Amino acid sequence: MNLSKHTRQIAVGDVLIGGGAPISIQSMTNTKTKDAVSTIDQIHRLENAGCDIIRVAVNDLEDAEALDQIIPAISIPVIADIQFDYRLALYALEHGVHGLRINPGNIGEAWKVKEVADAAKARNVSIRIGVNSGSVKPAFIEKYRGVNPKSIVESALDEIATLEKFGFDAIKVSLKSSDVRQSIESYREFSRVSDYPLHLGITEAGAGMNGIVKSAVGMGTLLEEGIGDTMRVSLTGDPVDEVHCAKAILKSLGLRREGIDIVACPTCGRTEIDLIHLVEEAQERFKNLGFEGKIAIMGCRVNGPGEAREADYGITGGNGRGVIFKKGEVVETVDEAKLLDALIDLIERDHR
Repeated sequence: MNLSKHTRQIAVGDVLIGGGAPISIQSMTNTKTKDAVSTIDQIHRLENAGCDIIRVAVNDLEDAEALDQIIPAISIPVIADIQFDYRLALYALEHGVHGLRINPGNIGEAWKVKEVADAAKARNVSIRIGVNSGSVKPAFIEKYRGVNPKSIVESALDEIATLEKFGFDAIKVSLKSSDVRQSIESYREFSRVSDYPLHLGITEAGAGMNGIVKSAVGMGTLLEEGIGDTMRVSLTGDPVDEVHCAKAILKSLGLRREGIDIVACPTCGRTEIDLIHLVEEAQERFKNLGFEGKIAIMGCRVNGPGEAREADYGITGGNGRGVIFKKGEVVETVDEAKLLDALIDLIERDHR
């Protein structure tokens, strides 16, 4: 359940955003969109990971034409990311795209923006306005003496007003910065003055642990405050990692129950089994288990039994053996080498 602040509701294909809808997870392909085969393959991997909406870059006519192959081959809605050329947006709309990501300010003359807005409205296609710290309009940088939450929000409101002038309001908004605090304050400020749904993100978060931490701190803070309706974790690398990270953020806040939540102790001098290897193996083997819930994998007799009892299922080990719990009750004791096999067998028997 999404306990976010009330926002108006829009749709991207069959995915609802805002108005109390579940928070959706987005990602963006890093293939060349014109390479339809590679793009489709990557989207299938993202679908399997739990991605709800996918965005693709449409930089030229070849990219736009590839949408004719991509859209029928996948099962999640597609957003076309358009910069500068309004004709690409019109082509994407004509060929079945479910959403656009544009900034009216870089599309050009008002009549071009009106054509895109009219075509999107006719097809019930929503538009995301995205303001990054690097794309704030110079007039607002001057007015507010730099790039800061006020100039970022004012720039977004100005872009919104351009679309509203043409009778278009199926809009969601992102206000991203690579500076986590700046992002948080920008989203807070926008949330105070507008009820348009918000797409959360920390732009250019980076790779690996650094990008994960910045995204979790920034988006986690906002989500806990009830701000945010859809999200993308921006990591340098395989976009599938973005989806896994987004799911982990939502699950940690109780906003998504999908899949297995593994609770594991950090290991210390009391650890009496090869817990690190056990957890790594469990993460791989649990992916296709077909069970949603909490599993605790603990390595000693101090905190292990308590944590394992609070989970749906659990393991706590010691001296080469381990105890398997189910809903707080001990099921069996087995050798360390057989712990995962025994646990998986128990879960599969229970959920056939």
